[in-house]
Amino acid sequence: MRALIIHINRKSLGLMMVLVLLLKTADARVIGNPYAAVEITAPVGKTIDHRPLLSLIKKQNLPFSSIYEWSNHLVIYGKNLNINKLYNLTKGLYPGLTIRTYRHPFYAFNKQQCCVNSVIAPEWDNIILTANLVKDPKLQQEYLNYHATQFQKWPEVSKGFCNANFQQLLVFKNGRQLMLVISIPKGESLDKLNPKTTENNPRVNEWNKLMKKYQEGIPGTKPGEVWVFFKPLKIQ
Repeated sequence: MRALIIHINRKSLGLMMVLVLLLKTADARVIGNPYAAVEITAPVGKTIDHRPLLSLIKKQNLPFSSIYEWSNHLVIYGKNLNINKLYNLTKGLYPGLTIRTYRHPFYAFNKQQCCVNSVIAPEWDNIILTANLVKDPKLQQEYLNYHATQFQKWPEVSKGFCNANFQQLLVFKNGRQLMLVISIPKGESLDKLNPKTTENNPRVNEWNKLMKKYQEGIPGTKPGEVWVFFKPLKIQ
């Protein structure tokens, strides 16, 4: 049997090497992450009628607990969402409003993958926050670079998340806007857990101080306000 000979030119070989490098450096915590969100935004000062959204959520067999609100924003967040379908449906419900999707987080902490002897809580509460990156593209890239290498160069940060019993922490980006989701055991309090990230762990304070230069509040926030919290939608 004749040997099979594969001819690869230099250009093809170069592309293959790039793909191999990307696969090696890609963070397994991010690739294939099943969580995503859809955000509906009204002009500042306006409110959104959430009743059409409740009807939509019910038809999609999603729990009402997947809806969060802040001021003139509504967010649908969950696991294995059909984001394209939800985007099109919400765009039809709210034709004059801004609809954004958040998928494929650029940063992902997962307790099971990052913490020694980890036990995952069976149910979670999700704490959702949002902020903007500053307008400077160079600073935006610095921010992304810091997060891309955080597990290697700032391991104390993920250690702090482990100490605080965070189950998962995801950061999404659409344009300049960031969407941060911290998942904690159901019934726990973020106010109680979050201080444990810096307990006997001063480098986390350094990280938090460093990150402030890259972030600012979204339209509608108060002067000096940066991260704002979405609350689960109260259904009356």
